[in-house]
Amino acid sequence: MTFNHIAVIGAGAWGTALAQMLAAQDRPQAVTIYARDKGLAEDINTSHENKKYLTNHKLAEKLTASADLAHVVQHADFIVMATPAQHFATTLTALAPHAKPATPLVNTAKGIFIDSGERLSQISARIAPHLAYGVLSGPSFAHEVAAGLPTAVTLATQAVPMFEAKNWASVLSSPTFRPYLSDDVTGAEYGGALKNVIAIACGIVHGRQLGENARAAVMIRGMAEISRLAAASGGKEHTFLGLAGMGDLTLTCHSMQSRNFSLGAALGQGKTLADITAGRVTVAEGVATAKAVAAEAARLSIDMPICTAVYALLHENAKLDDIIRNLLARDLKTERE
Repeated sequence: MTFNHIAVIGAGAWGTALAQMLAAQDRPQAVTIYARDKGLAEDINTSHENKKYLTNHKLAEKLTASADLAHVVQHADFIVMATPAQHFATTLTALAPHAKPATPLVNTAKGIFIDSGERLSQISARIAPHLAYGVLSGPSFAHEVAAGLPTAVTLATQAVPMFEAKNWASVLSSPTFRPYLSDDVTGAEYGGALKNVIAIACGIVHGRQLGENARAAVMIRGMAEISRLAAASGGKEHTFLGLAGMGDLTLTCHSMQSRNFSLGAALGQGKTLADITAGRVTVAEGVATAKAVAAEAARLSIDMPICTAVYALLHENAKLDDIIRNLLARDLKTERE
């Protein structure tokens, strides 16, 4: 199957980086990025830069932008969703009537819908069942992808057979961007979403200067929490050892480039959530995901102390010192518990 027109929905850093990666290749596909802000779309078309979200990267002349969602989607035979997770349902509702049946819809947002606790694949099945859903997840900072630095990710779908999914992967690949195929949509989505919550926790450890031992412990125990919740919903264990699991977690928990890690570091230094978010134009998905995860863990009676602690700090005004003390005072258990 040939894909001639790729639509990237969302002109934030990640959407722009992916659009740039796709447009920079010597391939015939047209690439259009949808920007909700008409002024941003015009700026991308005239200056070939995204000065608001992805600075210091000249964009390919081939890449065009538009603020007309219907027009962009009508002409697309491959759609990449790069909106924040909490805007996914609204955006999908707006574009679904204009999309051709069976069009691949590859989602790149990493989050859980805070209002309902749904994964984004569940939202897609509910709102746009006529589209073929997949998820792209893994260790990938936008600036590095835009710069053409080597990156490997997971592309998971159950909408088409793997031989057809290889065609999707070929569309999304470049000499420096390599998707590995999976059929574990549940595991890839939970890995991408929950690692943001664990990254906030690791950022707190860093900002509070609790040491590298503590950060390593939070990472690994955090992965245990992710795998418990995902397994309860049908996720596969091997996914959490791969790019969408441990790969993404490792990257996000070790760099101030991560929005979630840097937010946690600021919290660890004593700043408030309101003060941190007031000065940002980008979204730290882990803030909303922490609330959704805490509710889901309670509903399923799954023990997730780190995620629950992050939720309490962000949304219940819990005191950081009390949280740390309570985590360290938990009953001793086997590592599998």
